Amino acid sequence: MLTKEKINEIKTLLEICEKEGNLQLKLNFDMLESRSENRKEDFFHYVDGKLVGFLGSYYFGNKVEFCGMVHPDYRRRGIFSKLLEGGLEEAKKREARTILLNAPTESQSAKEFLKDIPCTLSMVEYQMKWQKTELAEDDSVTVRPSFSDEDLEAEIQLDVQCFGLNEKEARQYKQETKDLNTDLRLIIEAEGKTAGKMRLSEMNGESWIYGFSVFPELQGKGIGRKALSNVVKMQDEKGFSIFLEVESKNAHALRLYESCGFRSYHSQEYYKVTQ
Repeated sequence: MLTKEKINEIKTLLEICEKEGNLQLKLNFDMLESRSENRKEDFFHYVDGKLVGFLGSYYFGNKVEFCGMVHPDYRRRGIFSKLLEGGLEEAKKREARTILLNAPTESQSAKEFLKDIPCTLSMVEYQMKWQKTELAEDDSVTVRPSFSDEDLEAEIQLDVQCFGLNEKEARQYKQETKDLNTDLRLIIEAEGKTAGKMRLSEMNGESWIYGFSVFPELQGKGIGRKALSNVVKMQDEKGFSIFLEVESKNAHALRLYESCGFRSYHSQEYYKVTQ
């Protein structure tokens, strides 16, 4: 588990890097603040006791995403290369099959670094923020907390059917994320039956929606739109700014989110490491 002091050091470095580059890095603080003690997932570089380089790794089943930064005054000294070397070595030990390097679309320093890495652009992900808009009331679809073994099994099957994980990976991912203290796992019900799921992460006045999915055989029936509308209204009433992420190639999801009042404001690029 990362100490509060380590988290604050990361946040201080993040603020400097984002301000210098006029960009936003995706460091997933909900995951950073809930790290396991027995896994090496974060890599640090200090100079004279000052944190100047950081790399975080985020595992999702057999896939790992890396995102990191180096203080502007300490770049071009091989610091990030050293951090990434450590991350890749650990990923090899954990037998990760897909390795993605995450960089803000507008980061020129990241693009320069990636020129020397054997990788290819895998996907672009949009961050979207909800703009206040009128959402229809509909109680035919409900959203409730996930609490039972049956709910957990449904979540696992949704990850398998909607996100391409195999069952072993889906179970492992659930085990690794079940104790995130900022998270609320939700089950979507339609006509009294489990239809889908999503996860909310509430931090610092923001509510992020992750893992939003509906069983394939129930898609196209308006269930997702109604569930999303219900959750957005709930979070808005609690005073949260509401965000989510979507891959650019997922045109159906993008249209759904836009129809509910979400607008893109930022994007992240993911590069797949080829070895």
